[in-house]
Amino acid sequence: MKYPSITAFHKSILNGEASFTETVNYYLSQIDVNKGLNAFVNVFAEDALARAAALDQQKLAGMPMGKLAGVVISIKDNICYKGHIATAGSKILEGYHSPFSATAVEKLVNEGAIIIGTTNCDQFGMGSMSTNSHYGPVRNGADPELIAGGSSGGAAVSVQMDMCMAALGSDTGGSIRQPAAFTDTIGFKPSYGAVSRYGLIAYGSSFDQIGTISNNYEDARTIFEIMAGSDEKDSTSIDIEKDAKTYAGRPKLAYVEEMFEGDQEWMQENRAFLESLRETCDLVKVDFHYMKYLVPCYYILTTAEASSNLSRFDGVRYGHRTASPSDLKDMYRESRSEGFGPEVKKRIMLGTFVLSEGYFDAYFTKALRVRRLIQNEVNQILEGNDGFILPISASAPWRLDQKIEDPTQIYMSDIYTVLANLTGNPSVTVKIPTEKYNSRTSNSVQLIVNRGADMSIFNLAEKIYKKY
Repeated sequence: MKYPSITAFHKSILNGEASFTETVNYYLSQIDVNKGLNAFVNVFAEDALARAAALDQQKLAGMPMGKLAGVVISIKDNICYKGHIATAGSKILEGYHSPFSATAVEKLVNEGAIIIGTTNCDQFGMGSMSTNSHYGPVRNGADPELIAGGSSGGAAVSVQMDMCMAALGSDTGGSIRQPAAFTDTIGFKPSYGAVSRYGLIAYGSSFDQIGTISNNYEDARTIFEIMAGSDEKDSTSIDIEKDAKTYAGRPKLAYVEEMFEGDQEWMQENRAFLESLRETCDLVKVDFHYMKYLVPCYYILTTAEASSNLSRFDGVRYGHRTASPSDLKDMYRESRSEGFGPEVKKRIMLGTFVLSEGYFDAYFTKALRVRRLIQNEVNQILEGNDGFILPISASAPWRLDQKIEDPTQIYMSDIYTVLANLTGNPSVTVKIPTEKYNSRTSNSVQLIVNRGADMSIFNLAEKIYKKY
């Protein structure tokens, strides 16, 4: 019952080849078969079946249905769905049931989508491997001994292994695009503000963005169109351009040669794919002067924002509270110590440090200035070019049992993906046809276009990918 697209699914429903209830039961069975991959934290079987039964009745009655009627979607564990549990992969939020839905989820549900469950992720989106979760690591469906990428690893695997038709994730520094590259799926991070952040449990407020993981660009476009738009509950939300560029001729793609350097087989695939694009695209070599500042700038700003955002989790009103505190201060201290994982604690401490008196100007203020310089340079690169093409990861997915002693090695793996979050531009993955290179794992590059040109990026990506 695997459907190549939402359109194909709806045709099957209209032709009477399947019912909404049968479809939900199929995906529930897929979740059960693949439970060893640890992609899901919670499965809303009863709720999903009830919604499917209601849709079956609507169809029998000849009633109009939404654009996403019966489309089975998973949501990352840091996206709220009214009346359902949301923990952001952390013990600190154990037992928390959201009293409201994220605007993005509400829009999808209003169009008939069925939310089948929440997917596993690094705590509060802090990680590149989906191994920092309170619920254990996510395993890659192609090889369970490999990481799935992060932090939206569970979302990516849920699509990879046909446990849903599409997934919602969040992308703060590549958390959608990197796991999509590792799982042979399509990851899309919209322009900052294009999708409301209301109902997304915050990590870095000026970086976070809800996006999609899907099997194709058509589904990503359909879901994004429904989610997109300004929202009175999120003052940073914006309306995007509705018209999409068609790219009838040869697209002009900017690239930075330095980004494609490296001797590993993984980067050789990236370079070979880039060179193959010369058949259909005009590749324009450009300079990028802030490469070495990308990761430091990103981590200074996101940890600063995280230290503020996560201060609300104290064990008082909801979530985990320590069993027998000696006094109020001890309750705060122990609840947070027990509730947050090591990586979250590390980032809170770093963020508190860069915001402290005597270091604020030396780190935080300078990082803000560098961010503006990076934004200006990307805008200049996109002037006269249709898109900016770059790798997603410098290396293939690590093994789950691989010991990485130096945490900066993990942080540096984000060097290519944090760029779009620093600038706020939309970015989407483009699969590399790895069978041409005898690769053992899937691989992708990413495209960046002008902020607000989200609808155009799908056409550009499709034009490049359809060549293969």
